[in-house]
Amino acid sequence: MTKAPTVEDVARAAGVSRQTVSNVLNSPDIVRGPTRERVQRAIAELGYRPHAAARRLRTRRSSTIGVRLDPYAGGISGVVLDRFVHALTERASERGMRVLLYAARTPGEEIERIGDLVDGGEIDAVVLTGTSHEDTRTTWLQARNVPFVSFGRPWRADGVAGVGSGVGGDGEPAHAEPVHSWADVDGAAGTRAATRHLLAEAGPRIAFLGWPEGSGTGDDRARGWSEAMADAGSAGPRWHTEESVGLARELTGAALTADPAVDAVVCVSDSLAIGAHLAATAHGRPDLPVVGFDNTPAAEALGISSVEQLPEQVAAGVLDLLMGPTGGVVIRREPAEQAEYVLVEPRLVVRKTHANP
Repeated sequence: MTKAPTVEDVARAAGVSRQTVSNVLNSPDIVRGPTRERVQRAIAELGYRPHAAARRLRTRRSSTIGVRLDPYAGGISGVVLDRFVHALTERASERGMRVLLYAARTPGEEIERIGDLVDGGEIDAVVLTGTSHEDTRTTWLQARNVPFVSFGRPWRADGVAGVGSGVGGDGEPAHAEPVHSWADVDGAAGTRAATRHLLAEAGPRIAFLGWPEGSGTGDDRARGWSEAMADAGSAGPRWHTEESVGLARELTGAALTADPAVDAVVCVSDSLAIGAHLAATAHGRPDLPVVGFDNTPAAEALGISSVEQLPEQVAAGVLDLLMGPTGGVVIRREPAEQAEYVLVEPRLVVRKTHANP
């Protein structure tokens, strides 16, 4: 049986000392860039994996990231978060890290649970999901100086995302300072692409079926539709309903009766898209183009076009923010350091019913 590579093997291959290899593994920020990259390349080529238990004892770190397991809320869109957690676990393992799932029903309960895990030395960092206006979790984590990144932007009360230096998925520069590090999907870019596609393929009157105003994510996705329509000099109705297939079906049916000139519908989620598709079919328009958001298996099964969020790319971005692009430990940033973000541009998946004949 082939002997597993050791730290000494890595040091020899990289032409550095054993201590330098240890520094790259445990404190990469103190090693010069070219040297760190040379060592990391040797680690990858040799397939070296540090002994996890010994590493935890030596560094007094748990090598574990905590993330909440969201309670089951019904619907069909939970698959996106499932994919994100799976990808986060897989990619964290490649970096020598583990993911610990914990349950919490409210922000207050989550804060209490995180506090227990941090005080017990069970986690080095937290990945938050389900961000909202004035999120008490982020304030608590910043006050405790616990490293964290959120999947979702720090939406302000006015519905604007706190974004910092860099560019969004549509190539537009971001201007406001971020209040903390985050990774998210550019919802506006997704609905913008969907709307442009439908304008080219279906006609000028594209409706938007979204959630009630006031949701950061929902309003962001509505913005992409609105901007694409304005750019094309077109106009279309904006409909609102809660996240429910049944409510979406009922609303869309009534709307199509009142406004039969609608050429297509862009939806804020796959749940609403399925409701819109069922309503169109019931009204004798089964070929009415409908585009959803999330690209769930349900949308795929019904042949509904949808915007793919690419949660695997979000997971990779979260780890880059927590550990650096190639790091193997969580980076502890000073409170005064500028927060960073990753904005992933989603992909429009066009199904055959909405493609060119």
